[in-house]
Amino acid sequence: MKHLDKEQFWNNLDACLESQFGSEASDLQAYALDPLGWTMHAFPWDEGELTGYEGPDAWQQEILSSIGDQLQAGGDAGAVIQEATASGHGIGKSALVSWLILWAIDTLPDTKGLVTANTESQLKTKTWSELAKWHRLSRSKQRFELGATALYSSDPDHAKTWKVDQIPWSERNSEAFAGLHNKGGRVLLIFDEASAIPDVIWEVSEGALTDSTTQIIWCVFGNPTRNSGRFKDCFTGRTKHRWRTRQIDSRTCRMTNKAQLDKWIADYGLDSDFVKVRVRGIFPALSARQFISVTDVDAAFGRHLNQSQYTFAPKILSVDPAWEGDDELVIALRQGLAFKILRVIPKNDNDLDVAAIIGHLEDSEGADAIFIDGGYGTGIVSAGRTMGRTWQIVWFAGKSLDPGYANKRAEMWGLMRDWLKSGGAIPADSDLYNDLIGPETVATLDGQIQLESKKDMKRRGLKSPNRADALALTFAYPVSARSTRPHKPAFALTEYEPLQSLSDQDLSSGPPRASTLFDHSLSWQRSRPGKPSIADDYDPLQER
Repeated sequence: MKHLDKEQFWNNLDACLESQFGSEASDLQAYALDPLGWTMHAFPWDEGELTGYEGPDAWQQEILSSIGDQLQAGGDAGAVIQEATASGHGIGKSALVSWLILWAIDTLPDTKGLVTANTESQLKTKTWSELAKWHRLSRSKQRFELGATALYSSDPDHAKTWKVDQIPWSERNSEAFAGLHNKGGRVLLIFDEASAIPDVIWEVSEGALTDSTTQIIWCVFGNPTRNSGRFKDCFTGRTKHRWRTRQIDSRTCRMTNKAQLDKWIADYGLDSDFVKVRVRGIFPALSARQFISVTDVDAAFGRHLNQSQYTFAPKILSVDPAWEGDDELVIALRQGLAFKILRVIPKNDNDLDVAAIIGHLEDSEGADAIFIDGGYGTGIVSAGRTMGRTWQIVWFAGKSLDPGYANKRAEMWGLMRDWLKSGGAIPADSDLYNDLIGPETVATLDGQIQLESKKDMKRRGLKSPNRADALALTFAYPVSARSTRPHKPAFALTEYEPLQSLSDQDLSSGPPRASTLFDHSLSWQRSRPGKPSIADDYDPLQER
């Protein structure tokens, strides 16, 4: 935030409030940068229905004071106050949200705000219902009208410019969150139950954070139900340095039902995920629908192995091609408990180029088997076939060998999860880490295990888990180590025309020139048929 001229700020605010609502309203100027002071002043504490309550709980006071301290300190242009709070149940989140809304709109004319929640029901029946209670109790309630979807100024001239709206999030209407600009004024943005708000809403909302000379306050609250997504990132991810974070244990809060909390702890255990999320306000080892737990991935992350623990096992090379423009093509290798990523390449539609890279890695690593995802890998396998390569295509949607899984992809991920639990080691790669803990399970009528699709993950704001899929591919089929691993050249040792009958070619002239391979690549790409439907046990060299 840029420093505003304080004298001018106070004079303008005082004149505006007094002209519209009298001297009592102008007294609120003392609280424009002090949300805690305003909260203590605005409500009849220890009277009527607030009897027994002398003010906010300690954790609520801490957040209100933190916001006030940052406002009073000013800051550089573009600075944003960002507060993230994860908590257990019943601590009074909705009350704090209500105070922030009422303080923000009460103390600065033409404030704009937006409140959203994980569901429309949460927003209307809890967040907005709690706001109605505190608006009714506020000493300045006559200055604002509370409607079904907005809190706005009673002054008709300011009803559209001095307001806070509640908007249920929608991925189909994400642009509704992009128009929250208020140059030179104040912007308040609140996410309630933020763990379940999709990443795309967070990303669009950030567009409101670009106004200069504006007080911008972004507060997010929620139970820490998921181990992925932007809410989790506030605490441990790439954006954690931008947020002031708190994790509130329900047992430390004044208004929680301590007897019920004690029952949960006795029933589930203090270290259970149930208690972590609902009582302690910390993220679980395994989210409700998460397939692979953080605990298992943490244990495998950067784990050191002695060579004797894996060198006896076959080497399995895997390729997960890119699906869309922002996806990665990943080539990886697993040998027993050891796994490494060999190449990460931006989406490449030249199958011959990719096949040449795979062939080189197959030879240099001495791989015993090569598994390639069939979704966008059929052209790569066909290109390898022209080079004399025996690569195995794997169809993720194919039938599982285990009846407990809905398809081949779920089966491979299940075997990968078992491998992690058995001591598998992965490199210290944060993208791989996030890929592994990202997918969630999907309910099926027959009880089979099925994972959400890459498309559904992207709807939640997660990227395609190509690195984890590359690891999963190494579990497609059983592989035995070869007794010897002879070095094979990266190309067939002949000059050949991929579209010409072999009987019409001279196969005795030695290895092909790179220029020859490149010259034929374009014509091969143009003339190849569409991707064939190939069974899971397809042998690329077997005559059909």
